[in-house]
Amino acid sequence: MAGGLPHPVLLVEEGFKLVGLPVPAHVAYAWFVMALLIFLGVMATRKLSMVPRGGQNFFEFVIGGLEDFVVANMGESGRKVFPFLCALFLFIISANVIGLFPGMDSPTNNVNTNAAMALTVFVYYNIWGVINWGPGYIKHFMGPFWWLAWLMFPIEIISHLARPLSLTLRLFGNIRGEEIVLILLFSLAPILGTFPMYFLFGLADCIQAFVFFMLSMIYLKGAFEHAH
Repeated sequence: MAGGLPHPVLLVEEGFKLVGLPVPAHVAYAWFVMALLIFLGVMATRKLSMVPRGGQNFFEFVIGGLEDFVVANMGESGRKVFPFLCALFLFIISANVIGLFPGMDSPTNNVNTNAAMALTVFVYYNIWGVINWGPGYIKHFMGPFWWLAWLMFPIEIISHLARPLSLTLRLFGNIRGEEIVLILLFSLAPILGTFPMYFLFGLADCIQAFVFFMLSMIYLKGAFEHAH
């Protein structure tokens, strides 16, 4: 505090205060991740060349590999939804990894961040289902036989509603558990206890981001396929 006025950005126990307004920590870190990705994207594309190098080479490798994976599993229709899936993957993996840096926190260790992403995926793939099939999209919820529709419809509805919950809790549980283990190990052996785990947890962060990405792709693939 200077001259009786609070500092514009003040770290408090429950989060941050930005220009006098309270901002939850997970929201502030999510904004930081988004700003970081925008900055890296601008830096990587400001001097595009036919022979990529540096940041352009790295992003082309990552994004090209993800696009090939999506197209291989969804067909050419996957290109329509690839920007969404790619942005989702890059955000999650970045949000996971920043929690490994001292003084930083993963926005994905908060259930609200993950629930927002999971609900966005849920709404997004259902919108594509309606766009592709119109009212006929309801057939995706009625099972393979018309005479079982009365039974399959409520089961399918419950199954689809459980998807956001599954996506949310899987990512939240893994990232929160990872950070708890790091804190415990650091309290027991500050360097020897945590350093070997960074590689393992870094790998786990990448796997969790890819699992979220892959499940989202599978849900979208189902929305693009014919109902049987």
